[in-house]
Amino acid sequence: MSVLEIRNLHASVADQPILKGIDLTIRSGETHAMMGPNGSGKSTLAYTLAGHPAYVPTAGQVIFDGLDLLEMDADERSRAGLFLAFQYPASVPGVTLAKFLRQTINSRRKAENPDDKGISIPEFRRLLKQKMDMLGIDHKMAGRYLNEGFSGGEKKRVEILQMATVEPKIAIMDETDSGLDIDALRVVAEGSKRLQEELGMGMLVITHYQRILDYIRPDYVHIMLDGRIVESGGPDLALKLEERGYDWVREKYGVAEAA
Repeated sequence: MSVLEIRNLHASVADQPILKGIDLTIRSGETHAMMGPNGSGKSTLAYTLAGHPAYVPTAGQVIFDGLDLLEMDADERSRAGLFLAFQYPASVPGVTLAKFLRQTINSRRKAENPDDKGISIPEFRRLLKQKMDMLGIDHKMAGRYLNEGFSGGEKKRVEILQMATVEPKIAIMDETDSGLDIDALRVVAEGSKRLQEELGMGMLVITHYQRILDYIRPDYVHIMLDGRIVESGGPDLALKLEERGYDWVREKYGVAEAA
């Protein structure tokens, strides 16, 4: 079993404190939903865990399977089994999706074993076809440049395809539902849930809305406000937010709405 344990995590962006003491433990097979209004620190938490250099931890610890995550470079965190699905995936002109994914697999294998000769082309093609079929992705997309001219739904499906290819232990999904229509949302969410069940991975789903949770079905729901987790509960907590919004949370904890 893998465990990601966040202990009293503080972090800043451009010397501005954003995270103000996050405590959270995610285990294999668990799905945690993180909700909260804009500016509460949800994406900052994701990027801090992933190792983005602009997001600077200032206090606390993050322990991942016994390793000090904050002492590791971003690529080391990825190889250890942490994955971040971006809210706004970047385009990479000149690099096809297939080439990108094969290089990703080979880089990870090479890091684990310098003598590894990499995945063969026939084996990679079989793997890619299987994963694309699972996510309802047209095989022709494998020959297109990564995210170049992709729709919002295509970009998010490709993010989940990357997750399916590298098979992480813990996946962080940063507002993966953003910009998706209901059909694309269903495919991405159901693909993520199926992948979780196959791999037994833990998931942290960062979202504003209940709709993705109808498909992913979280075990735990947390509300972040002003850089802290202020409420935790089960799926009913997300339904309460859907019905009442965040005003009751702000009133309870004395936090004004962000300008």
